[in-house]
Amino acid sequence: MSGAAPLRVGLIGYGVAGRVFHAPFIAADPEFELAAVVTSQTDRISADHPSATAVPDVEALLAHPGLDVVVVASPTPLHVAQATAAVEAGLATVVDKPFAPDAASGRALVERAEAAGVPFTVFQNRRWDGDFLTLRRLVDDGSLGGVRRFESRFEWWKPLADDSWKSTTGAAEGGGILFDLGAHLIDQALLLFGPGRVAHSEVRNRRGGGADDDVFVAIEHESGTTSHLWMSAVAPIAGPRFRVLGSRSGFVSWGLDPQEGQLSGGMRPGDPRLGRAIAPARLGTDSHPDEVSLVPGDYAEFYRRLARALRDGSPLPVDARESLAVLELIDSIHMQNRK
Repeated sequence: MSGAAPLRVGLIGYGVAGRVFHAPFIAADPEFELAAVVTSQTDRISADHPSATAVPDVEALLAHPGLDVVVVASPTPLHVAQATAAVEAGLATVVDKPFAPDAASGRALVERAEAAGVPFTVFQNRRWDGDFLTLRRLVDDGSLGGVRRFESRFEWWKPLADDSWKSTTGAAEGGGILFDLGAHLIDQALLLFGPGRVAHSEVRNRRGGGADDDVFVAIEHESGTTSHLWMSAVAPIAGPRFRVLGSRSGFVSWGLDPQEGQLSGGMRPGDPRLGRAIAPARLGTDSHPDEVSLVPGDYAEFYRRLARALRDGSPLPVDARESLAVLELIDSIHMQNRK
């Protein structure tokens, strides 16, 4: 892009988020260099990214020479403190979603970055799911007409809770499926149809433990669209990923974008199979249905946009205030369901 030296990245965390969603794309993009990683898995870093240095904590990372960007990919309860340290060090900062456990702390973090003039963005990677990219194109070009109802689901069958922090951490610290998956579904709905309010919500803990695992949310958008969003770990049979009803036609797709599974299985950016869904979606009406191929998903686009933003001042890949609007709706959902 620029011919300049690569932007040096410090990555905080090498769990699923850091190892699967961030490090491979940073390493594959010539605009970036993965310089240092906060992790105790020194052997794994040596094997996966031999040119990167494993460091024990955030303080050591921020002392690492020549960093340009910090990516926060740790558990949600740590996001605000770690992102604040990066912002105060004057480093461009990326935070995995949800970037804070509540809107108040999120707003304070965004305002701190704005006051310091530090680029700050949120990793809302599901904006680059292939099914969502396809749907966004159909909404934008008018193929559906006016969208009256938007249904969106992340559902699977995992009836026994595990001991991960996502399953055991309560909502006050950013745990639970509403924060984990709702941060994606609400973000997509707001991106498609604009601001809205929570008309109804149901937040349930079906498996015990500290975290919600079965959630439904209805959002009434100012544009006139109603969004119905489901996120569940206890769905024996999953519904369609998207079902969208417009004044002219409808759209239905099934299954999840393949990128997460492909990356977890070892596929790397640059592989032509990455992001290509097999099953087509359906567009039209029951009496006149047509199949439509999904465009390939492209999580790498987040980092391409980040590089352009840091090089030439282009817009950041995700406006942090859009992610703040997601947190505000999640706050209102928790307030509705507080007993």
